[in-house]
Amino acid sequence: MTTLDHSPALTPLRQARERFLTGRPLPDDVPDEVLAAWRRARFYGVRHDLDGPVHDPELPSDSALLEAARPVLDRIAPALGHSALLLTDERLRVLWTTGEVPGDDRCRDLSEREVGHNSAALDLRTRRRAEVHGPEHFLDVWQDVSAVSVPLLAPDSGQALGTVTVASALCAGCGPHPGAALAEAAACAVEAELLARSRTAERVLLDAYTRAAHGPDSAIVALDGRNRLISQAAVRLATPQVLTALERACASERGSGARASQDSRQSQGTGPRPPAEQSYAVTLPADAGCTAEITPVRHDGRVLGIVAVLEARVAEVPRPAPRPALALAGGSVPWRHAVTRAVELARVHEPLLLTGERGSGKTALARELLGGMVPLVADAAESPELGLKYSELADGRPLLLRHAERLAQPDVAALNSLLDEHPDVYLLVTYTPGTPPGPCFQRLLDTLAARSVTLPALRERPEDVGELLPVLAPRPAPGQPPLTWTLDALRALEEHPWPGNVTELAHVVRTLAEHRRVTGPVRRAELPDPVREGPAARRLSPMEHAERTAILAALRRHGGNKARAAVSLGIGRATLYRKLRGYRDVP
Repeated sequence: MTTLDHSPALTPLRQARERFLTGRPLPDDVPDEVLAAWRRARFYGVRHDLDGPVHDPELPSDSALLEAARPVLDRIAPALGHSALLLTDERLRVLWTTGEVPGDDRCRDLSEREVGHNSAALDLRTRRRAEVHGPEHFLDVWQDVSAVSVPLLAPDSGQALGTVTVASALCAGCGPHPGAALAEAAACAVEAELLARSRTAERVLLDAYTRAAHGPDSAIVALDGRNRLISQAAVRLATPQVLTALERACASERGSGARASQDSRQSQGTGPRPPAEQSYAVTLPADAGCTAEITPVRHDGRVLGIVAVLEARVAEVPRPAPRPALALAGGSVPWRHAVTRAVELARVHEPLLLTGERGSGKTALARELLGGMVPLVADAAESPELGLKYSELADGRPLLLRHAERLAQPDVAALNSLLDEHPDVYLLVTYTPGTPPGPCFQRLLDTLAARSVTLPALRERPEDVGELLPVLAPRPAPGQPPLTWTLDALRALEEHPWPGNVTELAHVVRTLAEHRRVTGPVRRAELPDPVREGPAARRLSPMEHAERTAILAALRRHGGNKARAAVSLGIGRATLYRKLRGYRDVP
């Protein structure tokens, strides 16, 4: 490989980076993507010189990706030469590495929040091969490094599982990276191994399910963390709460295997556990309405999943269970990571910035972080000119500032001055990114960047929908059962993109609870049209979305007859077919 200490093609970008770090005006030819990445790194508070403690992520104890990838990467490693090969998971934690490049011994988390712009973060964001060379990186230690990353996608769902990266000394010019073919080959080989293991695991789980389901009255559920097999008799008993408890028991089995200690078993609420080949009872929520006896499913000495036998409980007088706080509901990795980070920062009564899309739960989380304290609330959406004064906060009362993106310029300037004079003021700010901020507001964001938390959108944590539903539903009237959901309806809710996030989901749940006239679990047919039909196969414009909704409604009114639907819409049948094909809603 030919390398240069200072590639002439990258010299202008090196100079631009130096100007950016020192706050000087930048030339016009800096690529927009690189400049945006540098700005994000500054917003996240990344130190370009890696000065200070380096985040050491907690790695998963049982990584199916690492288990499948290690044999493949071990075979490829001898072909690296003077390059390095890295494997990350979906959170960009480095699971495995070989070879040496500057900084790889310190950077064990390649997320932009920790190390700024790099090929692995770019690759995971775009879901295609990505290269980053020399000064495109934000860190000083990577200025003479070129890297190429390829995404690893789940063979069944297409979900991003992690990345494969080849890093080397700076390449001549600025690309393509000579290790690109090696990274592509490694990713293809790992995905092939994942597919083979997935098919084997599915066959083993199906066999165990078939053996347990002796007849039509057997209420059987089989889980492996990705697949769910549910018998007809189990549909009524397998509520979202029951499935969540079974998924946790499955994760515990897969993580600890037959060697789990009795202490850890009791912490899961299962009681003393017999040998892994035998079945044992798992504790379900008090309102589950059934009991569960589970048996681990093993293959080649490891636990793949569980088979659960459900039995209906004798009816008891229901007792309302305390509801968890909405701001804390959810067990997905992105949500727990954000909440844990926010709770950690909130222990110190200093400014805290909560960012995220509208409706993602910023205000709810802010109020939860305040505990029992009653804040002074200022909402820039209701009154853009707030006239903020430090004297109002002198008694130590916290200020909850909502919709900071709508602040008037005088209040932004006042807030900047307030933070300059009193950097330890107890201030919680919610911010919804949108239009590019002006210089004064950007200064405010930069000041708060070191103590900021970004909340994930609901579409980024669909597994939390099941936990949010009972929290969002109104409490039932005395003697009335709580709102429950069929698995088909829950699947539709999980697959919907929810542009309005938790706020939009709450509106749908409240509307259903207040207006439905039938009993039993909510069925998919009762959901609003956009939720019931599922997301389109591609991102639609607002006009296309409205058009698609109108077409689907006409088809339902006319029993699926496309000719009648076209007449009712005033368009030709050929036009109707063409539009449906454009949305990829017709087989």
